[in-house]
Amino acid sequence: MKIFWKAFLASLLAIFVATILMFIVLAGMISAITSFNDQTVTIKNQSLLLLKLDSKIVERKSNNPFEDIELPGFKAPATVGLNQIFSCLEKAKTDDRIKGIFLELSDISSGYATVEEIRNALIDFKSSGKFIYSYSDMISQKAYYLATVSDSLILNPMGMFDFKGINAEATFFKKALDKFGIEMQVVRGKNNKFKSAVEPFLLDKMSDASRQQTSVYINSIWKHILNGISEKRKIPVDSLQSYADGVMTFQKAEVAMKDKFFDNLKYKDQVLADFRKLTGLGENDEIPVVTVAEYEKVQKPFDSNGLAKNRIAIVYAEGEIDSGTDGAYSIDSKEVSKGIREARTDTTIKAIVLRINSPGGSAFGSEVIWREVILAQKIKPVVVSMGDYAASGGYYIACGADAILANPTTITGSIGVFGTIPNLSGLLSDKIGITFDNVSTNSHADMPSMTRKMTPFETNLMQSYVEFTYDTFLSHVAIGRKKTTTSVDSIGQGRVWTGESGITNGLVDQLGGLKDAIKLAASKAKIEHYRIKELPKQKDTFEELMKSFSTRMQASILKTKIGDSYYLWENLERESRKNGIYARMPYNLIIN
Repeated sequence: MKIFWKAFLASLLAIFVATILMFIVLAGMISAITSFNDQTVTIKNQSLLLLKLDSKIVERKSNNPFEDIELPGFKAPATVGLNQIFSCLEKAKTDDRIKGIFLELSDISSGYATVEEIRNALIDFKSSGKFIYSYSDMISQKAYYLATVSDSLILNPMGMFDFKGINAEATFFKKALDKFGIEMQVVRGKNNKFKSAVEPFLLDKMSDASRQQTSVYINSIWKHILNGISEKRKIPVDSLQSYADGVMTFQKAEVAMKDKFFDNLKYKDQVLADFRKLTGLGENDEIPVVTVAEYEKVQKPFDSNGLAKNRIAIVYAEGEIDSGTDGAYSIDSKEVSKGIREARTDTTIKAIVLRINSPGGSAFGSEVIWREVILAQKIKPVVVSMGDYAASGGYYIACGADAILANPTTITGSIGVFGTIPNLSGLLSDKIGITFDNVSTNSHADMPSMTRKMTPFETNLMQSYVEFTYDTFLSHVAIGRKKTTTSVDSIGQGRVWTGESGITNGLVDQLGGLKDAIKLAASKAKIEHYRIKELPKQKDTFEELMKSFSTRMQASILKTKIGDSYYLWENLERESRKNGIYARMPYNLIIN
């Protein structure tokens, strides 16, 4: 017994010492990173602002200092905030030390609407008279669309230019579920024929309605991209279509230049020589380059008007609504509601911009946020700015605002709801041999159950609940958009639209990005001099670290093991977390 207690106490002491050491090391790392983040960045004269945009672009950068740190053996995807990019471009316009922008692009990890906003911000930057120079070894058509605002568009002589049109690919699980004996029981609105979020579990290909709506909105996006390229590169749209049909991706770089996609073909050393000439440096001088992460630390010039008393709040709603994860880029309806409530009750905040980049999610979580939007809208102007997505639940939380702005390529609409309950009895009983039995006080005390099929009574009950939720959704949109529920239903039924189409059908008031939404909010509030306050408040650094560490570790391991197929696992794992009725666009539609 003495030996046991000695071993037990020794183990206990070892655990205690290890825990203390871990916290000391962790505190040291946090202190070191905080110290690094606080370092002053010195900008040299004749500097270039470098935009690579090879990180994942999020609406607002998390304040977790460990977010982009790569642990041994685990590669974490780096992130950059759209707010950081906007801030840097705005500062660089008037900073005499910044002579121009160097776009070194390959691909961009964001939707077309985000690219559109950065592109517009670059066009605004050019009003300063400074240059934008783009160079790529290989470039995607999404990155190319952004690069077309450049004064010089250069490709490596052996580079690759991806230009072949837009493809939308959906993944279907029906046959796999059948093999495992899993039946997905789906309840959706009777008129929601376009609500294709549930189709991967019911079909093995797109329904006619889903194919129709997908064709309409990807062609709308593609038309906008072609028009933008045509305007900047002076290539007729018909010619661009022909080049895309010929798949420029596997053409020689010389062909792309001959067809006017690029101004020249150069190697990197020749590009550096160009920069020395553009910035007035000597032949052997080092070219000072500053990144977004570095330039963000540079203080903005002092405003001669003094510190503005009035403020406009930007409330960020990014990710899936109440996804059940603790990620920095998912929407916690309680936190977003709290942010809107804070903006509503703060008398120094004169208007609210709700920035939405969400494919939807929980119908209940959407209702919670919608309610706060309505309460705020009664007191001060509320303007919605839509990012890449503001669909289904994302539109639910938008519809009560005074005005809705979207980018032409924003994915929105998808007004519809559904519920899913998997029946695992075929897998557990027939395939594995696990059976269940139960004793209940009432007829349906175990509802909803994943170990048996729903009864007709339960199916009808769920159907009624889904119909009620859909009718509520229609009513909110009808009141907010000053339409009848019949007219909303005609453009609803789960159908997805682009922002450009939203102007025509009344879902959107005007086209524009976040900056346009802020200007409109200021106009509605009748203020000219104001500051921006970002909400919800970000979590404490240490709290953010501890919450996200295990999630990031698990994601990193899976991404390392299964690579590009990670999104398939993510879709199935998300399905297992679902609770209640959902208002969400398709999980697994990849547009590229």
